[in-house]
Amino acid sequence: MVIQQVDKRLLSELEAMGFSEAQARKALHHSGNLSIEAAVNWIIDNENDAATDEMPMCLQDPVNIEIEEIDPRLISEEVKLCAQELRNRSRKKKAEEKKKFESEREKERIRVGKELLEAKEMAEERERKRFLAQRKAEKEEERRAREKIRQKLQQDKAERRVGLGLPREAVEGATSTIPATSLLQGTREDNTVTRAFRTLLIYVRNVVKNPEEGKFRKIRISNPAFQDRVGKFRDAIKFLELCGFERVEGGNFLFLPREKIDMGVLKVAGAELQNAITNPFFGLLSR
Repeated sequence: MVIQQVDKRLLSELEAMGFSEAQARKALHHSGNLSIEAAVNWIIDNENDAATDEMPMCLQDPVNIEIEEIDPRLISEEVKLCAQELRNRSRKKKAEEKKKFESEREKERIRVGKELLEAKEMAEERERKRFLAQRKAEKEEERRAREKIRQKLQQDKAERRVGLGLPREAVEGATSTIPATSLLQGTREDNTVTRAFRTLLIYVRNVVKNPEEGKFRKIRISNPAFQDRVGKFRDAIKFLELCGFERVEGGNFLFLPREKIDMGVLKVAGAELQNAITNPFFGLLSR
């Protein structure tokens, strides 16, 4: 198929008036290439036909149609006005179509943006729930670990109380003695024994008064002053161990961990040491 041939002069004039080549060719074809006015009238009558902008085609070989030249001044004002009106309508229609297209595109952009935002929020919510579940599991694990430590500390405290001659569980308002001080047997006349008791009492009181202070909870066994006052007595270190001190750093230090401080045990130990210092009948230290 080939493009339908029309009068080239009329075609040129219609294009100069603002019509597309397809519109002009189709109008001239259907109006018989008679005149500009006839072509414009055909366009007016068929302006709502979507096929108006399609290029007219034919099966036969193209024929160049020559029509006697018409003076442009002979084109009526009515035709010119109609052509101008058609151009205005065409521009308005294109502007409306463009506006509609932009509106639809904006709606699509908003829809896609909304979907992306919803997808992002859903992903964030899933991540938040996953984090909360993980944190909950971690807290539960921490709670179980703290409970094990608490039970172990209670067991250690109970064993120390038993070792000091106290009941496994402390009784509020009850007073007890610590038979463990009987390990430190001596007399008040023995100044070295009294000095040992006083030194032990200082260690115990320092911890009771300043439980957060690390320097009061750590004793270097090889310290000359400690050896001279306390360490030379066989059972003095055992007494401190019953109060909660532990051998650390290869057995070179005695250390009382903060979490293992038992105020009840320490206060009873201090009272028993005070009793040992002031009791004239307390026994004799063994070496």
